[in-house]
Amino acid sequence: MQPSVTFFGPLDTILGSPTVGGALLIEYIIFGVVIVNFLTRQLAHRSHVKQYKNDGAEAVSRHPAHTFSNIALVVLSFFYMTLHHHGGMVLSVLVLGAVITDFFEFESRKVEARRDIPLERPKGAIVAALVVFMYAGYQSLFWVIKGPWSAII
Repeated sequence: MQPSVTFFGPLDTILGSPTVGGALLIEYIIFGVVIVNFLTRQLAHRSHVKQYKNDGAEAVSRHPAHTFSNIALVVLSFFYMTLHHHGGMVLSVLVLGAVITDFFEFESRKVEARRDIPLERPKGAIVAALVVFMYAGYQSLFWVIKGPWSAII
């Protein structure tokens, strides 16, 4: 579905153009950023554990790469909403949920560090990110299963 009004001009034309299987280029970019977000989440957790062991509870701080990937996901999902209204709205809600969950998971790590208990993995944020991963994969890679799906449904 091509937008009738382009909010961002040439950016809409480039990122909103259909690619392999009819998916928009922005859908593949979002899917890639979601995968990068998983990697930065792992990197951030390792950093939190190392900061806690080396310097104590007050040294635990947000990892800049993970913060950047969260911001990129929010901005890209909002941009996607201008191109594909329904899919963009669903993705934006899921991404915002994952970012909010990630915020509270970080605060939980800080509390664990202050109480001198081992830092757990951010399980809630991982589950929220998995939901975003599944929906972004559905949006960008549906063309892979479109034939069998159409035959069944």
